[in-house]
Amino acid sequence: MDSTMDSTKHMLNYLLPIIGKANPALRDFMEKSDVGTIFALAWLITWYGHVLNDFRSVVRLYDFFLACHPLMPVYLAAAIVLYREKEVLAGDCEMTYVHSLLSKIPQNLPFEHLISRAGDLFVQYPPSALAKEAQLLYRQSSTLSKHGEFEQTSLSQRPDTVLRRRQRQLADRRNQLSTNGLDQKDHSAIVKVAVWALTASVGAALFAVLNTAAEWM
Repeated sequence: MDSTMDSTKHMLNYLLPIIGKANPALRDFMEKSDVGTIFALAWLITWYGHVLNDFRSVVRLYDFFLACHPLMPVYLAAAIVLYREKEVLAGDCEMTYVHSLLSKIPQNLPFEHLISRAGDLFVQYPPSALAKEAQLLYRQSSTLSKHGEFEQTSLSQRPDTVLRRRQRQLADRRNQLSTNGLDQKDHSAIVKVAVWALTASVGAALFAVLNTAAEWM
């Protein structure tokens, strides 16, 4: 088993291309809703075993997957979404609605028909024909993830953020000095040192932001 979910997430990048080949309008609707493919993650990692209540259906799917290509669970997911096309298109083109609808698999689906449909999709649109598009989607999702991490990191290192943090620390220090009863001369000297340290910290923070940006580019 892989130490991360990267391989599994990459497999899900084949889902929308399969749907798009079979039904471009449905794919456009799903992309406009920003639903993504996370709704099918549990289907893939458990081979539908944790989302179906009928034991016979689960066993039938396991037999099917064991005898087929590793991506066949994704093709079955595409077959399920395509089968529910009318339900999806009849609702709001909004992420929470579409995700809620698709993440719950009806227990009365005609799985023999869907298995046959998944096999047909595999023959019509084999993984080799979709690999480039799936890889492009994977790179785009990875770039967005790294950009989000960069924004979070840089936000905490922005000079204004550091300045506000240092100002609070300086105010706390002044209050502590006042409480300890230090004379005005000593207090003034310590404040000067604190202001110098604050200025140096802001400069260092700006340098760190530039270095961080260079690493993520």
